[in-house]
Amino acid sequence: MEEQKTAIGLDIGTSRLVAASKAAKNFQFQTQLNAFLTLPFSNLTAQTLTRENIPHEAQGDELLIYGNESERFANMFHLETRRPMSRGLLNPGETKGTAVMRQLLAALLGSESGGRRLCFSVPGAPSDAPHDLTYHEATVKNILSEMGFLVTTINEGLAVVLAELDDTNFTGIGISCGGGMCNVCLAYLSMPVFSFSVPKAGDFIDESAASVAGEGATRVRAIKEQSFHFNGFYEDKVKQALTVYYDDMIGGVVGALRDYLSHARNVPRLDRAVPVVISGGSSLPAGFKERFEKALTSADLPIRISEIRMAAEPLYSTAKGALVAALAEI
Repeated sequence: MEEQKTAIGLDIGTSRLVAASKAAKNFQFQTQLNAFLTLPFSNLTAQTLTRENIPHEAQGDELLIYGNESERFANMFHLETRRPMSRGLLNPGETKGTAVMRQLLAALLGSESGGRRLCFSVPGAPSDAPHDLTYHEATVKNILSEMGFLVTTINEGLAVVLAELDDTNFTGIGISCGGGMCNVCLAYLSMPVFSFSVPKAGDFIDESAASVAGEGATRVRAIKEQSFHFNGFYEDKVKQALTVYYDDMIGGVVGALRDYLSHARNVPRLDRAVPVVISGGSSLPAGFKERFEKALTSADLPIRISEIRMAAEPLYSTAKGALVAALAEI
């Protein structure tokens, strides 16, 4: 029991940070929105934020509000939140990104690590910028190591396999549809055969739909998370745009998976059909699984698929899989 408490699984997502731990047989999860915004500094505002226990930091003539409260303030003041990360990696265009990431991780994990083992997720290397992954992974690892954690990493798609496919001895395809990327991994007996990422994910859907509908991306994201579901043609322009760009995202993931399976040299000769498990915040709208299944079925993959299932808790799957990996190292 005590060993279980010493490990943490961490999903470093573009949209949300999720920490997983385990006490007895129960998994526990904590989240922080991976976003921030700035407001003009005043002593009165700073004091009010402190009294309300709203995470913030004074930086010169600005007040920086980060984490879960940032989206509420953005909606109130008709602002767009800013992101420390973009497309699954630290955002090179955001000057405050690394500093905000430190604050968010401290808020999520606490200041005392106690030398615990921590495994965090990293995406598949983007084909157009593989060196960006090296910088991202090293920077996050450095932040967490300075906090006192014993740090390892795991591919995000593999983490989904470890979280959801114990019943197949961790053999199958894990897909994480997040905010910045969709990550895919084929694993055989817990060993990754190949993994890759597709840059069209939740943020792509939000920004593209916002552009054609004349709305802000933050408002479109709220509509997507609160009321969108797949239901044929929509008269509502935002929801119709969301449908179009969701289909574009799904087509990109399925097409890339077909290409990897067709051309990868190290795909094992599987004597059985394998499951596909889907997770991530962008997979939450009702009807997503059926939409994805239809696209995958028509793709004529070179391996047999036994089933397509949703993760038990799609928002927490990557963090849970990272925790499974961390616990295995104790």
